[in-house]
Amino acid sequence: MLSFFKSKPYLKDLLAGDFVDIHSHLLPGIDDGAKTIKKTVKLAKAFEDLGISQFVTTPHINHYVWNNSEEGIAAKYNETKLLLKEENSTPIFKAAAEYFMDDWFENHLKEGKLLTLKDNYVLVEISYLSAPFNLYKMIFDIQLAGYKPVLAHPERYVYFHKNFGEYENLKKSGCLFQLNLLAVMGYYGSEITKTSELLLKKGMYDFAGTDVHHGKHIESLHQKIKIDSSVQLKEVITNNQFFKF
Repeated sequence: MLSFFKSKPYLKDLLAGDFVDIHSHLLPGIDDGAKTIKKTVKLAKAFEDLGISQFVTTPHINHYVWNNSEEGIAAKYNETKLLLKEENSTPIFKAAAEYFMDDWFENHLKEGKLLTLKDNYVLVEISYLSAPFNLYKMIFDIQLAGYKPVLAHPERYVYFHKNFGEYENLKKSGCLFQLNLLAVMGYYGSEITKTSELLLKKGMYDFAGTDVHHGKHIESLHQKIKIDSSVQLKEVITNNQFFKF
């Protein structure tokens, strides 16, 4: 009975000062994340305050919305490092990409080298409206090309909520899962928080990420978690040490 009333921990306490974030949008003016270098500096400082020691920032590559390229992201990353130094901010970070899985990506996969989180681990996402009709073929093709797909925020694809077997099928197909930490903070609503906890309890998450775009996300991450599975959450957070650089 006492455990029922036990206070939930603050996320910061679980991050323990050495978390390696693998999903964020801090490069300025390149997608729907930080708009200016000033905001990048502010977010990077907020990461440090949260206990994030290193991070991989992952601009969207979505040809029909954010038509970024690997070369453009690399150039923006180098530019941002210089600007941050001028602002006396020197966070330890790298740049990769968050790829939107659609017909353009399917063709792009055959043509160029992807920006990865580390080695051959590539961050991917799908539509919030419906899954691609050829989702499993694309997952297979990603692996055939030599990459390991890490699916961003699976808890946010609400069309899977009433068909949980799809999550199991995705895992069986070789897809790794990345939890959005904002989900366990209640940021996206109770249904997504509930799904994130269920996926945690079933041990389906491999890694975690903040998916920070702006200050409101930071504010949410400073709160107590809204789930009971803090032990499982801590394990997933610890897994991110794999990406330390």
